Amino acid sequence: MTTPDPLPRVEAPRLGVPEEEALDRVRTFADDLARRRSVRDFDDRPIPDGVLEEAIRVAATAPSGAHVQPWRFVVVTDPDVRARLREAAEAEEREFYGRRASAEWLAALGPLATDADKPFLETAPALIVVFEVHRGPNSPLPYYVKESVGIAVGFLLAALHLAGLSTLTHTPSPMRFLNEILGRPPEERGFLVVPVGYPASTATVPLLDRKPLDEVMVRL
Repeated sequence: MTTPDPLPRVEAPRLGVPEEEALDRVRTFADDLARRRSVRDFDDRPIPDGVLEEAIRVAATAPSGAHVQPWRFVVVTDPDVRARLREAAEAEEREFYGRRASAEWLAALGPLATDADKPFLETAPALIVVFEVHRGPNSPLPYYVKESVGIAVGFLLAALHLAGLSTLTHTPSPMRFLNEILGRPPEERGFLVVPVGYPASTATVPLLDRKPLDEVMVRL
């Protein structure tokens, strides 16, 4: 087996941030993202042109195993397609809440008041359906797929939040219906569905506490 030639090397990018501004910049970013919350009630107000494309462009800058970039972002705005996705997702969710979920899992979800009804799949003006891309006729063998796609989704959520939009991470399981409804090839496997839009005027979110820094960070 031959080893491909290494890629040409270029100078590492330097953003030119003065050292004295570093803390303020990252603190401002952290304060902004601390206001991010998952929203389940959306307004039907349209999303400005180009915003979703630029947010996905942000997501596509994420690192990935062997730089294979094993992700696909399918933007769904067609109302009929969103209605079909809702119908299929709710069928899986009824199975989850009624049979598949353990009592412990349901108890953990209880304070969030979630159930099998997923109207946000229709009321949000756009859905971004994220797929993992595995080996197929037009795609190479990927490495660390879930890790790579998960990082990309984190970038995506941050970008959408900074654009003033609200999101939700929805993970119906199993997700095989996504390929059928959206016409995606078998090497693409559903990762999650992200409803995107502006919160409805009546939207509320649970009052939640985030773990303090000293619980999530260890310095050695």
